[in-house]
Amino acid sequence: MRLDKFLADAGTGTRSEVKRLIKRGRVFVNGEQAKKPEIKVEPGVDKIICDGESIDYQQNYYYMLNKPAGVVSATEDGYCQTVLDILKAPVKKNLFPVGRLDKDTEGLLLITDDGDLAHQLLSPKKHVGKVYYARIDGKVSDEDVEAFRKGLSLGELETLPAELTIIKQGEISEIELLIYEGKFHQVKRMFQAVGKEVIYLKRLSMGGLKLDEALAPGESRPLTKEEIEGLKNRS
Repeated sequence: MRLDKFLADAGTGTRSEVKRLIKRGRVFVNGEQAKKPEIKVEPGVDKIICDGESIDYQQNYYYMLNKPAGVVSATEDGYCQTVLDILKAPVKKNLFPVGRLDKDTEGLLLITDDGDLAHQLLSPKKHVGKVYYARIDGKVSDEDVEAFRKGLSLGELETLPAELTIIKQGEISEIELLIYEGKFHQVKRMFQAVGKEVIYLKRLSMGGLKLDEALAPGESRPLTKEEIEGLKNRS
């Protein structure tokens, strides 16, 4: 791999920026000052130092975002702020959100450049579980729990069995819902099918990856090694 590509992929800067770093003598390879951006380096073998800091190479990047309401789950949008706009990451090239959360929905969103993992997590055949917390306009009943367990008819869509847990009953009910699909507006449509309305929705987990409670809405962090391995083993 070219040195300038290695540095750019590692988040040190753009290709043109890292070329300037190399030209100014601020990059060392195995203890020797790098002279040219095109010299070959081997990730994981060669020791790369830039401005006194060791640079580690990652083949893929994984971030957890606590998506706030009002932000769209897209890489770009001509009208609204996107999840990539608010993501705190040194490199955003090729990153994308895994699945979608509605604009008004909050919570866990995985952002990565790992297409294989995204495919595994989103494949209907894999039945990857997603847990949501919601506030519902209306009293959620045991009959609703049973209806969700059996599966609901949403027009042309027949949902898979889902696990509905009632946290609080009342004019405004609180629930947790485990589903194994991710159809368009699915949670909202499921409650509409039983005559109720979702007034607040937040995703808590996906495929065993749980939202970090320390992340405020709009905040993000890289996944830990254990979290990445857990997702890959689950998928």
